[in-house]
Amino acid sequence: MIKDSSWANKGVFSAVVSVNRQIGQRYYRLSLEFSGAGGEAFANAEPGQFAELDLSGAALPSAEAIPEELADAAARNILLRRPFSFCDVTVKKNTTLVDILYFVIGPGSLRMTTLSAGDSVSVIGPLGNGFQVPEEKKRALLVAGGMGAPPLQHLAKVLTENHPHIEVVVFVGAKTVKELPFERRLDEIAQQLGFSLGEFAKYGIESMLATDDGSAGFAGPVSDCLADWLGRDASASKDTIIYSCGPEAMLARVAEIAREKEIDCQVSMERRMACGIGVCQSCAVECKVGESNDTVYKLCCKDGPVFDSREIAFSG
Repeated sequence: MIKDSSWANKGVFSAVVSVNRQIGQRYYRLSLEFSGAGGEAFANAEPGQFAELDLSGAALPSAEAIPEELADAAARNILLRRPFSFCDVTVKKNTTLVDILYFVIGPGSLRMTTLSAGDSVSVIGPLGNGFQVPEEKKRALLVAGGMGAPPLQHLAKVLTENHPHIEVVVFVGAKTVKELPFERRLDEIAQQLGFSLGEFAKYGIESMLATDDGSAGFAGPVSDCLADWLGRDASASKDTIIYSCGPEAMLARVAEIAREKEIDCQVSMERRMACGIGVCQSCAVECKVGESNDTVYKLCCKDGPVFDSREIAFSG
């Protein structure tokens, strides 16, 4: 059962852009600095929670910097806030730095690329319910698909800092190596030791790569990589927990694997969350009612985005 923290410590705050840098083709990392009440609120943000950013005042990039397929959409007015999870939260003496990893996919994220150091951004958050860590667990398997990686990066940091007794292994997948949303690359020796990604290696965490086209690591979906790894590991038990974030088809398969192996699993669902506080009702997630065939709809922004995988009525 995921505890309800969606209404605790949230608010509307003004953040100052610290850094906004490009880390790959259409991949960026934005650092927002909060002070005062905002700093206190985000200092307690849980991995898997999110924030809603007001991008209505952000400028468009120059015409030549706009991808051709976004040229028509770029001119649209930004009326609704955009939701983003956190890939890192760093608490300093008087401020809290929140890092957001984003991919340029529409007019909102396109405008985000023009934010620069010193700019002010209105932010609602931290929102939703994040990943929970049962103290009795001894091993955590983090499974990320594509842009599902950010909240699991945050979780990896929290696990290593606050739960050092838990062994952590990370599985990350993408269609191709060029679509992995990371910037750090390791040398050949480090990769042979299993530390494929610097974002997790800095915490001493082993990482497994999977690409659909076989351009790096395991050839195939990351869920297949997880199943293959578990099939060669006899120690999977009730001491293990799986955390996953990514495309829904991947989450459904990870949930299925967890059920087959009798491993607890928490999944972060993705929906269009227009308001982030449960008012617009646009982010419904179909959930099971106990052991019956009945289902109910819960809100991703308020009841989630993190759910127990056994609760979700995955389609297909």
